[in-house]
Amino acid sequence: MRRAVGRATYEAAPNIALIKYWGDRDAELVLPNNSSLSVTLDRMRTRTTVSFEPGLPQDTLQLNGRRASGQPLEDVVELLDVIRARAGIRDRAAVRSSNNFPTASGLASSASGFAALAGAGARAAGLALSGRALSQLARLGSGSACRSVYGGFVEWRAGRRPDGRDCYARPLYPADHWPELVDRVAIVRDAPVKRVRSALAMQSTVSTSPQYPGRLAELPRRAARMRRAIGARDAETLFELVIEECDSFRLVCETTDPPLDYLTGTSRRLLDGVRAANASAGRPIAAYTHDAGAHVHIFTTRGDLARLRRALDRVPGVERWLTLSPGGGGRLVRAAPYGAGPGAP
Repeated sequence: MRRAVGRATYEAAPNIALIKYWGDRDAELVLPNNSSLSVTLDRMRTRTTVSFEPGLPQDTLQLNGRRASGQPLEDVVELLDVIRARAGIRDRAAVRSSNNFPTASGLASSASGFAALAGAGARAAGLALSGRALSQLARLGSGSACRSVYGGFVEWRAGRRPDGRDCYARPLYPADHWPELVDRVAIVRDAPVKRVRSALAMQSTVSTSPQYPGRLAELPRRAARMRRAIGARDAETLFELVIEECDSFRLVCETTDPPLDYLTGTSRRLLDGVRAANASAGRPIAAYTHDAGAHVHIFTTRGDLARLRRALDRVPGVERWLTLSPGGGGRLVRAAPYGAGPGAP
């Protein structure tokens, strides 16, 4: 086996799923039961540096300035092992990663984190991967990470092959496709850290929720309508579909045994506020969605943003609001061989 080529730093952003990924047909290869759609967001980023170092006895992980161990480190090591096997290298790695947004609270830090790890690790190991191949590598760390490789509106194709070769993310529309679209994110005060990992929670839903088969049956039609609405920049249709999809996702979570409830009272007040704002306007001016966490994403257009703020910004329990837009995909920040000077990551 050869040695690694050096170090690399890579940045990736989280994405919010408009059509959710929830359940695998192959958990080891992370092959989902359904295709999904997402928007990659601006302003929130994960930056990860991977440095393969001769003589390092084991992989190490520093996350947000603190030494990590246990499951977070084990997950990183698993993806690094895949990278080492593909690159034909043996060196262990020092990994430093940081998020500029809350971690493990339903804001897709695993998506941006493993997309950044895949990008930095592959480059540091000397692998030259296409976007498709990088998305497939990131998928092995966290399914939704495959979507964070790309910016703008992204589709993760579930595929049908048992080996997963036809399962990958692909860009649908770039970040500037819909400049009027806004994502107002409510960071909920005292949002709990997830106690059950999403990978385990979703498989519990697959095996126990009586609503899950019906959800799978309805998803292809909803996804097709949503793709058309995004392409046409049809806000009202998109907002109706996003709410419908979020409610479907929440239903299968809440009918899981034992139930999965990721929302707080504040979260539910925000959902009610969006419904009331739409009713007051006589048309869909906004849509809510959330992942496996208490924070709520509320989509609207710039023309209706002021109206939505008046309706929701005083909801108690919101720590702060973020106003985001569709953002760019992952990018290499820098790369350096062994022995590089002070400018190396």
